[in-house]
Amino acid sequence: MAGVTDQDLDPAAMRKQYRSQLVDVDGLADDPMAQFSLWFQEAADANIFEPNAMVVSTATPDGRPSSRTVLLKQFDERGFVFFTNHGSRKGRELDANPYASLLFPWHPIARQVIVTGTAARIGRDETAAYFRSRPHGSQLGAWASEQSRVIGSRAELDRRYAELAERYPEGEQVPVPPEWGGLRVVPDAVEFWQGHENRLHDRLRYVREGGKWRVERLCP
Repeated sequence: MAGVTDQDLDPAAMRKQYRSQLVDVDGLADDPMAQFSLWFQEAADANIFEPNAMVVSTATPDGRPSSRTVLLKQFDERGFVFFTNHGSRKGRELDANPYASLLFPWHPIARQVIVTGTAARIGRDETAAYFRSRPHGSQLGAWASEQSRVIGSRAELDRRYAELAERYPEGEQVPVPPEWGGLRVVPDAVEFWQGHENRLHDRLRYVREGGKWRVERLCP
């Protein structure tokens, strides 16, 4: 491959044997949100950098996908919540096509969680409550950035931020941007993936059927 001169950089030669405890259906929680809570705590206990980081994948109505890393900010029995500018690419795509996938890549402990479901905007009161909890600089940043839109230069972005910092100094309440808010992904399937030796990984997937959850094992 052009540009690759060190054999250690050959991706075909990169492989690890995963050695971890087997995961059995009988050992899982009754519902995926309870199981996610357990694994999320274990990921945090393992000191994984930003265990709430997840890859959010969306698609246009004609099937063109896009992905990006976003931080999970809330989860409960209703689903998984993240925040964004609704005018961003993901916001526009989810408005037009609400189906989404979330991937939590916890590589240091050889685990992944994959969520598929539909996204819907949360209430403005919920959005405002979270916005108020953010650092002052992050609140200003939500106003300064027209997320996913083309901008002429970094200097233009910095100028917008500086103007906002002058208008809303530290200690003064920053209003919630009208196009900024939360999205909740309501799962219809949640897969828990645990890596094992010889690619004989555990893949256990919760599938919603009516108001109940069924667990199935997938071949790795």
